Amino acid sequence: MNTMSKAVTIHDIAREAGVSPSTVSRVLNGNVPVAEPKRSAVLAAIERRSFRPNAVARGLARGTTGAVGVLTQALSSQFYGEILFGVEQGLRGSPYHPVIVSGNWHSDEELAAIDLLITRRVEALVILGGFVPDARLQQMARDLPLVVVGRAADGLDTYCLRVDDEHGAYQATRYLIDLGHRRIVHVTGALSHEDAHDRCRGYERALAEAGLPVDPQLIVEGAYTEQSGLLATQALLSRGTQFTAIFAANDQMAYGVRLALYRRGLRVPDDVSLVGFDDLNGSAYAIPPLTTMRQPTMDMGRAAAQALLRLLDGQAPALPTLTTELIIRESAAPLR
Repeated sequence: MNTMSKAVTIHDIAREAGVSPSTVSRVLNGNVPVAEPKRSAVLAAIERRSFRPNAVARGLARGTTGAVGVLTQALSSQFYGEILFGVEQGLRGSPYHPVIVSGNWHSDEELAAIDLLITRRVEALVILGGFVPDARLQQMARDLPLVVVGRAADGLDTYCLRVDDEHGAYQATRYLIDLGHRRIVHVTGALSHEDAHDRCRGYERALAEAGLPVDPQLIVEGAYTEQSGLLATQALLSRGTQFTAIFAANDQMAYGVRLALYRRGLRVPDDVSLVGFDDLNGSAYAIPPLTTMRQPTMDMGRAAAQALLRLLDGQAPALPTLTTELIIRESAAPLR
């Protein structure tokens, strides 16, 4: 005897409720009004048959979904992945769960992803970095509880969670200067990102305080990926640019920098010192282990989630001030 019961479908629910399948779909999606008698009949049939989306149906019945929308830049990013893990931890034990979408580093895709979340009736939003215009963020904050991580937005200061990127970059560059380096390359992040500008300013401030000139030939734009670090360093070496140290604006680019130096027979830190930013999990296991600025990524995610829970409860977000920390390993050494 087959003990597996036949899966209940939307057509089964429609027959039991005495309505069309499209009416059942409208009730589940909540995007088109349905007459109350039909809506009640559909929800009752869903409940009786334990139809798979019954949790959604109950949420629609009481006007809530329990969903918190999270827009990330790239699902494959280690950095954003650690923040997402922190968001999950911060929501754990609450009535809410995260629904995660990616903007894929593109403003149009970000806006489409946000529209998708809103049509799915999320009750709050976490925006991780990105390019969504400030005016759109302000509009969303009027409609839904909102926390923005990793960037500032005009008029939303109390809803933005930032790490002091400029000071972190200043510390990283100052560390290399204190080791005796004077020709220090900075591989920036994508300059369409606010944090890339902040880290470049920190680099330039450290040079200025040490009485060192800011040489445009030593500043090369990357894109926060391993390949962009590789290509930036290859371009420097091909031009014959002289340097003794490199500060990469994130660890992923530092990995690419390390590969480019290795392919040219340059040793880290014997020939070139290298410092990254983020302290990704793999940085402690790089060869050599990478000196880097640690960002409290999981703390950022947890703090964002906890701030949203306060907003959903009618309280102020009370976002903390988070700082970076220099993690000294083996990829930087005194200038010989």
